[in-house]
Amino acid sequence: EAKAILDLASANGIDAIDTAIAYGESEACLGDVGVENFRVVTKLPPVPEDIADIGGWIDHQVQASLQRLQIDTVYAVLLHRSGQFGDESVRMSLDRLKERGTVRKVGVSIYSPDELDAIPVADAIDIVQAPLNLVDRRLVTNGWLQRLKDCSIEVHTRSAFLQGLLVMPRKSIPQKFSPWCRTWDAWNDWLSGKGISAVQACLGFALSYPEVDRVVVGVETVSQLSQLISAARSPLGIDFLDISITDERLINPSLWSSL
Repeated sequence: EAKAILDLASANGIDAIDTAIAYGESEACLGDVGVENFRVVTKLPPVPEDIADIGGWIDHQVQASLQRLQIDTVYAVLLHRSGQFGDESVRMSLDRLKERGTVRKVGVSIYSPDELDAIPVADAIDIVQAPLNLVDRRLVTNGWLQRLKDCSIEVHTRSAFLQGLLVMPRKSIPQKFSPWCRTWDAWNDWLSGKGISAVQACLGFALSYPEVDRVVVGVETVSQLSQLISAARSPLGIDFLDISITDERLINPSLWSSL
């Protein structure tokens, strides 16, 4: 199935794969299938606080990742914990990987654009991966999307479907999200009125920003990828419904367990 997914992706001009060391057997599976023709972006787990040789630890992690992926270099390595990019020894270690040609670019994966306020961005980071969807528009509204583009930093957005919440049938949305029931009602009414699918609208929204270089989506089957490709290619040419919300309880999925 993984090989079929990558074959379909390649045939449709998709040339990048997002993975991570912490994603179970993902890297090993990709290595067995063969990803030498893709731009692979992987992520480091959080650097342990008690590590004396940070450079050695990072080198070991990346080399092990390359072995699993069965390639000599990756397009990019991102930090899962962006705050650690503020550590000079971490940045120096990542820079050495770039100098050796082991990785082409380095960057961070963030949960909130506010994280970027605390780390050196200009001239230090090549890629930022951040959430962006119809509900969570912080990357746009706080100006960071434009600032990143002004610094020639690649922007990869994820969570286009808000962990699947935006593409659920109205009746299937769990009760714990009832505080935002008016949002779900307005969203489903708008979709019905426009005659488009939730997947089309969610992908269309993320792809509507020229400052966004990549939209990261998860895929488990060939049929899922086929649906996503079809939806992404459907020209919408519409003004999207404003259902933006700033409540962290909703836009940060890591807090959902407390609802």
